[in-house]
Amino acid sequence: MNSNAADTERALDLDALGAYLAEQADVVGTLTATRLAGGKSNLTFRVADEAGTAWVVRRPPLAGLTPSAHDMTREYRVTSALAGSGVPVAPAVALCEDESVIGAPFTVMGFVDGKVVRTADELAALTDADIAACTGEMMQLLAALHAVDYTAAGLGDFGRPDGYLQRQATRWLRQWEYVATGDLPDVEVLGKRLLERIPESSAASIVHGDYRIDNVMLAPDDPGRIVAVVDWELSTLGDPLADVAMMCAYRHAALDSVLGFPAAWTQARIPGPQDLAERYAAATGSDLPHWDFYTGLAYLKIGVIAAGIAHRTQAGAAAGEDHAAAAVPEYISLGLTALRAGT
Repeated sequence: MNSNAADTERALDLDALGAYLAEQADVVGTLTATRLAGGKSNLTFRVADEAGTAWVVRRPPLAGLTPSAHDMTREYRVTSALAGSGVPVAPAVALCEDESVIGAPFTVMGFVDGKVVRTADELAALTDADIAACTGEMMQLLAALHAVDYTAAGLGDFGRPDGYLQRQATRWLRQWEYVATGDLPDVEVLGKRLLERIPESSAASIVHGDYRIDNVMLAPDDPGRIVAVVDWELSTLGDPLADVAMMCAYRHAALDSVLGFPAAWTQARIPGPQDLAERYAAATGSDLPHWDFYTGLAYLKIGVIAAGIAHRTQAGAAAGEDHAAAAVPEYISLGLTALRAGT
């Protein structure tokens, strides 16, 4: 049995899942499941019945869980609320918080037929015109997400926009205490400098938290059309510029080490971080105040995310994914450089 098949068998009790799903949707016969690539935190599976109907099931990792992460309710709630908003999402089918069903909480979403561009090789199959259309659509959709009236969408209590930046810096420093990959004093230095420079939030909106090309699905026949934005694990109510800064910070080549392969989003054919930020500003009619702070915070967050991946590897949840630890000091250094550039 290969590692993906073994992970699937450990993560999903298909008989129990089938019985549960039959109460939510029409299920024909028994289920089969395939682990989907991508995502370094929650596990994602394509589940299909004997009639060919497919769903996507997401659940937390098998080991190495960290506090405040892997929130299945959060993902389900935001995608349910965004249905019909103009921001394309997979249709919500079910949220199961009863861990006795498969051993963990999980969500079920409708399967969306789309293309995910994750690797450099997959990006190479797109033309320059395709990439321009796709990235342009990404900026428009991010602007549309930030413009959603979250109170009208039923998400007024989805997060606390007031004090968001302060809590973000504090939260990710606290997360570091759980996932630290070694003695790295610069994490505390970066955190201290960020906490000393907290600006007033630019605005309040729904934020995705992990927005880049591999977290959108493209229409199979039109790479310039996005059919779903996925992976909402880090979503909340917060400062939209923090969302933009994360997207831009992910453009650095260090992301290759986090993911363990040459990523599509790090390639030179994608617009650079400054270009992306300016396109977002143009789409929203806003400027980018305190950009050094937002960028420094983004690098801290990605550094701790990389450490979390390494932490789960060491805990046995993701065998062979020890590459992420090497990216941690680089991201922390990038954060310190960003703050120095703004002084």
